[in-house]
Amino acid sequence: MIVLDASAALEMVQRTEAGSTLEGLVYNGETIISLDLLYGEVLSAFTKYARAGLMSDKEVKEKVEAAISMVDSFVPMKDLYVEALSESLRLGHSPYDIFYFVLARRNAATLFTMDRRLIDLAMRNGLNCVFEAEVTPGENWTIRAEIEDAAKL
Repeated sequence: MIVLDASAALEMVQRTEAGSTLEGLVYNGETIISLDLLYGEVLSAFTKYARAGLMSDKEVKEKVEAAISMVDSFVPMKDLYVEALSESLRLGHSPYDIFYFVLARRNAATLFTMDRRLIDLAMRNGLNCVFEAEVTPGENWTIRAEIEDAAKL
C-alpha cells in the first residue's frame, strides 16, 4: 500500500523524471491512499501554474483530475487529527506533513513524497518511504525502503 502526498502526485502527473521513477515503484495492483487534503494541495499547485501562464485552464483541469484519479481511497483528516497533533508536537514537524506520516504508519504503507524533510523524518522513525540516494558522484538511485515487519509498528 502507498500513501501518496501532493509533492509526489504532482511529479507523477507532470511525468517528470522523478515522477516516472515513482510510477515504476508502484507494484502491480497496489492500493494508493491519501488524505482528503490532497484535493486542496493539488488544486493550489496547479492553479498557480495557470496564473503564471505556464498551463492552460484545460491542462490544469486534466492534471488535477489525473492526480485525484491516482488515489484509490481518501482518508478524512478528521480521522487522524488527534494523533497528528500529538506527533507534530512530539517530533517538532509540520502538522501537514505529519498527517501523511501518521496515515502511512497506521497502514504500514510506503510513503511517496518528494519532501526531503518528511523523508528524513520517515527514515528516522522507521517508516517505509521512497528516497533518492547518490550511489556514485552524479549517479542517483531512487530507492523504496521498506521494513520487513512494518505491519508490527
